[in-house]
Amino acid sequence: MRNYDVIIVGGGLIGGCVALELARRKLRVVVIDRQRPGLEASWAAAGMLSGAPETRDAIPLVPIARASLEMYPEFVAEVEEASGQKTGYRRDGALQAFFSADSERELSTIIAVLHGLGLEAEAVRVEEARQMEPSLSEAARTAVWLPFEATVDSRALTAAVLTAATKRGVEIVSRPGGVTSVVMEKNSCAGVMAGSEKISAGSVILAAGCYSGSIEGMERYAPTRPVRGQIVALHSENVRLGRVVRSERGYLVPQENGRVLAGTTAENAGFEKRVTPAGLQHILGAAVEMVPELAQAAVVETWSGLRPDTPDHLPSLGPTDVEGLLIATGHFRNGILLAPVTARLMREWVLEEQTTIGVEPFSPMRFQRHKTVAG
Repeated sequence: MRNYDVIIVGGGLIGGCVALELARRKLRVVVIDRQRPGLEASWAAAGMLSGAPETRDAIPLVPIARASLEMYPEFVAEVEEASGQKTGYRRDGALQAFFSADSERELSTIIAVLHGLGLEAEAVRVEEARQMEPSLSEAARTAVWLPFEATVDSRALTAAVLTAATKRGVEIVSRPGGVTSVVMEKNSCAGVMAGSEKISAGSVILAAGCYSGSIEGMERYAPTRPVRGQIVALHSENVRLGRVVRSERGYLVPQENGRVLAGTTAENAGFEKRVTPAGLQHILGAAVEMVPELAQAAVVETWSGLRPDTPDHLPSLGPTDVEGLLIATGHFRNGILLAPVTARLMREWVLEEQTTIGVEPFSPMRFQRHKTVAG
């Protein structure tokens, strides 16, 4: 029977970043994934890094989103040096365009909200917006410039993090069926069962994305469900975006290889990963509305992924009422953005049993409290 200091269940970007952070502190760490690591939500993400909340539900995330965004330059520099691989990180800001007849009101509202949250946002005349992005549609009525935003190639970043973790001594293994249960001894975590094999550790960190709630006994801390998102990769010789362009209907993310990622959908389709005509129609319609020349672009790749959502759309982060069991899942749309801060929080909980950032709204124990109130 193998023994480790920490077992991390889930080999996506979150699990890889946590493993790398703990390995830097000389802990013996193993990452266990149900398939080849890095091929779930992390692989499918477009890689936008924005501290701005997409919905009212996401407002509690703003403090840790800002903290993670500020960590990104140093984080990617360390990962690239340790792995010898590029991550495609760019901090070019984003341009959000408004197309409706009520665009002036929408613009003033979003600027007021962002300023109220301490985020930078600047209204720009549509003529200025087209100077910044010449391909922007003439149908755009107003725009807002978001200078704090960045992007990263999520596939390249995930691969680099896993490489860096391996070089630091992290063992990364695939187990068909993954971890099936957590081993408890006198209300303390003693390891996990992966099929018929018991793997022992003093701490277990659950970072299995939308599959977290499927592990025996873990739904009480991580009631995750999958939300499917579809993405289309486009290539056009006539379109060269310098930054993210988005609207309320979708987004366009330029990559260093010349592709433009267009997305996305949010579908309750269970664990079914596939690309649909309806999804493509929605995505491409939004893309062409923002940049009409993309109507002639080549579709070079399509894919879908499963985001890990929770009932309140917020992540489940932190210790549980079982000693040694920690949760790092349910990041929904923000897993790539929150990876650095999640790794830092997990390291602080494992080694210091306290954190330097307030994260009470994301406690895994909130789901138990909600059930008690409801009952």
